Amino acid sequence: MPELPEVETVRRGLEPAMTGHVITHAAVNRPDLRWPFPPDMAARLTGARVLGLRRRSKYILADLDRGETLLIHLGMSGRMLVSGVKVGEFHHPHPVPEKHDHVVLTMETGARITFNDARRFGAMDLMTTGEDHPLLAALGPEPLGNAFDADHLAARLRGRGTPIKSALLDQRIVAGLGNIYVCEALHRARLDPRRLAGSLTEAEIARLVPVIRDVLEEAITAGGSSLRDYRQAGGELGYFQHSFRVYGREGAPCPECGAPVARMVQSGRSTFFCPDCQSA
Repeated sequence: MPELPEVETVRRGLEPAMTGHVITHAAVNRPDLRWPFPPDMAARLTGARVLGLRRRSKYILADLDRGETLLIHLGMSGRMLVSGVKVGEFHHPHPVPEKHDHVVLTMETGARITFNDARRFGAMDLMTTGEDHPLLAALGPEPLGNAFDADHLAARLRGRGTPIKSALLDQRIVAGLGNIYVCEALHRARLDPRRLAGSLTEAEIARLVPVIRDVLEEAITAGGSSLRDYRQAGGELGYFQHSFRVYGREGAPCPECGAPVARMVQSGRSTFFCPDCQSA
């Protein structure tokens, strides 16, 4: 599932094609994705001007001039693709419509924004701008924002008997982190993913917070990580997967010490780590 860097990369790709422009036509080609679409979604989007695009955790939020915000979640295989406009250095003509093009937004500029989702685990909803959506209400601070610091993380980890890997995946503690980037951050911080969250010292937490920021910022710069279905808004792949130190590298040498990278399962998710560098 796309994590914060992938979602932020898509948001940035959509921004020049959507922000400040009117949706002249919205086509909604099915009644639902993961959940039913809101009533009259096509009519509520058609004619609306996009005031700006934000990201909250793994959600893209498009604020409209009608006092509503379009919430977008990519799910496991969702793609928001821009065509009919120059994105970066490339011009992307309109592609032939595909079977899984579930929502298509035509902009006044001639650009087209297509939400393609083969597995239909994505979601779209409309909410009143400025109000909390149920999917966003309990989220913790953004890891790249000022509210996420060592003091916050120390307070939220204090007394927790869950492994630090699981704690960092808890969206109530910090928003947007997923399996890939938690594995990478813990390796860089030399922390054992099996350590109980409440056992981390102040010094270890102070070391972990900037590492989390660095990993996310590097991944955004690389356009995210393309492992299966993920594409940037212009259709390009992300490249951070070529910089993975441990994720998906079971048996490969650790770039720090040369020991074989190990894999284990925690809460149903694969955890990759170096048993030497990250020993408890």
